Amino acid sequence: MNIQQLEYIVSLDKHRHFLKASEACFITQATLSGMIKKLEEELNVILFDRSKQPVRPTDIGIKIIEQAKIALQETNKIKELVSEEIGEIKGDLRIGIIPSLAPYLLPLFIKNFMANYKEVKLVINELTTEKIQEKLKDGTIDVAILAIPLLDKDLTEETLFYEEFYHYGELNSASAKKKYILPEDINPNKLLLLEEGHCLRNQIVNLCELRVKGASDLKIDYQSGSIETLKQMVDLNMGTTILPELTVLALNKEQRSKTSRFVSPYPVREIGLVYYNLFVKKRLIEALKKSILETIPDTMLLKKNMSIIPVKL
Repeated sequence: MNIQQLEYIVSLDKHRHFLKASEACFITQATLSGMIKKLEEELNVILFDRSKQPVRPTDIGIKIIEQAKIALQETNKIKELVSEEIGEIKGDLRIGIIPSLAPYLLPLFIKNFMANYKEVKLVINELTTEKIQEKLKDGTIDVAILAIPLLDKDLTEETLFYEEFYHYGELNSASAKKKYILPEDINPNKLLLLEEGHCLRNQIVNLCELRVKGASDLKIDYQSGSIETLKQMVDLNMGTTILPELTVLALNKEQRSKTSRFVSPYPVREIGLVYYNLFVKKRLIEALKKSILETIPDTMLLKKNMSIIPVKL
């Protein structure tokens, strides 16, 4: 048994197809098939049921593949420990980021990061908070950028900045002239939200203390997976929404005139880096954190000294 064989069975389990698995491992299909067959003979078990399409692991195969994943993670940690010891900042950094942050935060720091750390390859995935937690624990991603706290004892969290919430769209006539608004100034029946599964949706529901909608003033009940789509719907006077601060910074002059700030203490979401407690790539994390903090507007970094109230996830 060797490391390559463990990588091959994990790859075949992922792709459930010999050709695709071999291409992912940069070897021929015959080599992958032969190496897995040798492992099966050594262990005296059948790891995969080849009579089914797509190919599937057997019951014992599932158990061995899970152990193989653990072994590969531990092997990679040895390499990472060496890099940490000699002070190298190189290798792959797999990042998970929530969709409500990705389009607005990534363009701020990616160019700066790649210019400063030329030997680092970033692999970035937009994922919901629930998926991020799963992938951090199974080692599919190394670090995440998302709203915290998650209150997960297996994960380490480091605060980056606080992002203020703004109302976007027309207010009712009684509130339209206010410089600062209260959550109760918002008509919940006109509020457009992200679809279920997004942490930002939960925060907006908590911020506005939304109840189950009764008779709605909207002619459509629209939920989206994209903040940009919600903004466009508001621009068509189809409702209103709540936007986080980085989104507001990207608005044009006309759009900014539609934003309203809440009264102090200002509602915010806390954005942080999250990684698995046993994660080793500390220098890469520090490099990522440094790049983000260098490119975030100072007004957002200073919010920790202002009167703010983090909105629950």
